[in-house]
Amino acid sequence: MSALVRNHPLPQPLPLSDSLADLAVEALIDEADLSPKPGLVDRRGRGAHRDLSLELMHASALALWPCFREMADAAQAHAAISAPLRLELGRIGREGEAEMLAATGGVNTHRGAIWALGLLVAARALQPAPVEAATLAWRAGRIALIDDPAAPRAASHGSQVCQRYAVRGAREEAQLGFPTLIEHGLPQLLRSRAAGVSEPHARLDALLALMSKLDDTCVLWRAGMDGLTALRQGAEAVLQAGGSASLAGRRQLRALDARLLQLNASPGGAADLLAACLFLDKAGSL
Repeated sequence: MSALVRNHPLPQPLPLSDSLADLAVEALIDEADLSPKPGLVDRRGRGAHRDLSLELMHASALALWPCFREMADAAQAHAAISAPLRLELGRIGREGEAEMLAATGGVNTHRGAIWALGLLVAARALQPAPVEAATLAWRAGRIALIDDPAAPRAASHGSQVCQRYAVRGAREEAQLGFPTLIEHGLPQLLRSRAAGVSEPHARLDALLALMSKLDDTCVLWRAGMDGLTALRQGAEAVLQAGGSASLAGRRQLRALDARLLQLNASPGGAADLLAACLFLDKAGSL
């Protein structure tokens, strides 16, 4: 027996930074694969996008693995929330975005997810001990509150939409500790699981909970306030009908999908938060 053990040593656990990068990429791929997602790329097709595909989403997610690992390494090296850490995370994120664009031929697949997941990866790496999701999100928010003087100052689509419609965008959502995720997305995921539905349906319900509450700037950019209203009301209708696992809920889900496609609206902000939700669901216990 001892010789067998010597010849076949037990596998060593991965470093925390590798595990967090694995989990972040897994969350992105799981979000992309989840079907049927209204207006979004999934296993059925391109949703409201002409320049995206499931294969491109997978390639983008895999290209971001070094970015997430480097963010985790940076957080472990700094070991505290600070301006130097925020500056380094910003640099790593921009380099990761360049790698993403190289992998996708210039198509923006996961810019918002780099922001959200990058903050959460760094927040988790700051402390090796297990942590509750709400605490982890709050810690990420404290990082997001620090200004990055090297960040580009050109107005993004998201910032333009926030100013035009006076809504909360991805930056403020993070700075507040991801309240839509903590108060709606993650609780719905856990409620649906507790009700005994399948994991894909529980994840769809979490996505719908996010859609029903989030000021999704991706939808606002493409379809204005009419699009956001249609998204929120349609998502809430699915949940009120019994969720995505029920027959009535599936009817409402198909109606929402058709309406978003008609409006050319894709709720990419909610999709990014779902990936963050799936990450948070597992990251605290690593």
